[in-house]
Amino acid sequence: MANAPKAPQGRPGGRQGHGYQRPGDLKGTIMRLVGYISQYKLLLLLVAACLVVSSLASVASSYLMKPIINNYIIPGNFSGLLKMCALLFGCFALSAGCSYTYSRIMVRISQKTVAKLRQDLFDKLQELPIGYFDTHQSGDLMSRFTNDIDTVSEMINSSFASVISNTLTFFCTVIMMLVLNWQLTLISFAFLAMMFMIVKVIGGKSRTNFRRQQAALGALNGYIEEMIDGQKVIKVFNHEQKSIREFAQLNTAYRDAATLAQTYAGSMMPAMGNLSRINYAVTCCVGGLLSIGGVFDVGSLGAYLLYVKQVSQPIGQISQQINVLLASMAGAERIFAVMDAKPETDEGKTVLVRVEKNGTALTETERRTGHWAWKRPDGELVELRGDVRFHDVTFGYTDEKTVLHNISLYAKPGQKIAFVGSTGAGKTTITNLINRFYDIQSGTITYDGIDVTEIAKDSLRRSLGVVLQDTHLFTGTIADNIRYGKLDATDEEIRAAAKLANADTFIRHLPQGYDTVITGDGGSLSQGERQLLAIARAAVSDPPVLILDEATSSIDTRTEKLIEEGMDSLMEERTVFVIAHRLSTVRNSQAIMVLEQGRIIERGDHDDLIAQRGKYYQLYTGQAELS
Repeated sequence: MANAPKAPQGRPGGRQGHGYQRPGDLKGTIMRLVGYISQYKLLLLLVAACLVVSSLASVASSYLMKPIINNYIIPGNFSGLLKMCALLFGCFALSAGCSYTYSRIMVRISQKTVAKLRQDLFDKLQELPIGYFDTHQSGDLMSRFTNDIDTVSEMINSSFASVISNTLTFFCTVIMMLVLNWQLTLISFAFLAMMFMIVKVIGGKSRTNFRRQQAALGALNGYIEEMIDGQKVIKVFNHEQKSIREFAQLNTAYRDAATLAQTYAGSMMPAMGNLSRINYAVTCCVGGLLSIGGVFDVGSLGAYLLYVKQVSQPIGQISQQINVLLASMAGAERIFAVMDAKPETDEGKTVLVRVEKNGTALTETERRTGHWAWKRPDGELVELRGDVRFHDVTFGYTDEKTVLHNISLYAKPGQKIAFVGSTGAGKTTITNLINRFYDIQSGTITYDGIDVTEIAKDSLRRSLGVVLQDTHLFTGTIADNIRYGKLDATDEEIRAAAKLANADTFIRHLPQGYDTVITGDGGSLSQGERQLLAIARAAVSDPPVLILDEATSSIDTRTEKLIEEGMDSLMEERTVFVIAHRLSTVRNSQAIMVLEQGRIIERGDHDDLIAQRGKYYQLYTGQAELS
């Protein structure tokens, strides 16, 4: 977009309520996630009960080996053995049933939680000012809805319950090992210490390389997206081989990082498994000697050996979940960073209402009358006429750099005001201030004599029609996209707006006419056709003030001439602000403002400015060029 606003340095955002957290605040992130999950207290209580029962049943089933061997297998009590086997089967069934139950419940909790997170995140985006999106890439914001939300979902769905279950099982197993034989447990402790060391060393390297892998994957995906979007440019300049080489480098970097990450991650379980087997073998030998010496009975040895095999499993499973937990915390922190951003403020109390006119008297009504008025907080009605005035306005996107310097201008109802000047002169910035996309540092902007800061933003923007240089179409029918300017517009109003913008002819030649579905931001339409739809969208909203920001820049000269009459009809009896590089489109403006470096250096109508033989004269006669 010509004269697009320059993004402010740094990231906007701030403290928003008591939920605000500092970047990297792990405790704050955990507490906020717990706050979301704790909304399902009854389900969580049921999960906790199932976790405890499942872990205790699993540990108890191993302990049953002691009485089974000592009291039934060695004495040869077959009937008693069958009863104990039934009890053992019952413990296994209870543990499996509880595991299945809490897994199903956690799926429900996970999906409900992330659905709420996703909704809150989307709602928050609607509250953020335009300045926030100036400083954040859309792809990065999208990743918070996909990758970051998915990691949180995976953590709640599987890792959360798994870590608790395995931790509980581990401590219960260690306690039972100490109860059975504390001497043998010392041997197991030595191997457990080595296992924890492996988890710390290999797990740390694994996490480092997983981060490298994700960074390399992000770079690779970004490059692929960029190359797909730029295929025409690549082919025009024979850039295929260079892009192939650059992709190969990124692909190799991703392969190397992924190989290291998977190597470390894959070595964790074999290392743990081998230590577990060595621990089992050593315990068998020492336990056998103790049993022969009468220190340890055979049943206790059998149960203890089962615990030895079980004790390493929770450590391995927890270590596998650590990466998921850390990734989910990083994802949650990114989500909450958006939620903590400072929302767009709106102190305006004056609202836009429909009115009926009886001479000079105004009466508020719900009927469609075509007349609007500003309703002040005290109930006073001020007719909406489209009188816009700037009084000594100074503005900068950042405090360090001022974009507009002491701008004063007025647009009376029905006047056409044009802005010309080089890119970066401040033309688009002025129009952005009218609809309060940004707030000024000093001065005032009035609309029908009312300070725009006193007008509710949705009412202010409802009164303005905007046609931008960069059009955006939504997935839906042609009619739906035009109706975006006025959601309750009838089919007749949509067709009338399309005819006004001279879009009706090409629309009727589409396969389904106004019911033709467009996708991908209208990729099947030409740039000129997309621009015509944007003009029709502004026309159907029937605003008293119209802003045309390079509205015909993407339309060829022939098409531009075709819509001139429609544009003139659209601008009739409206206050219009026009930004254009083609000076032929602003000749009939009542006032033309020539801007340079944020200041109005010349003003007047076309003939006045030509007579002044200044900057406008140079531009119009070709002695200077608009950059």
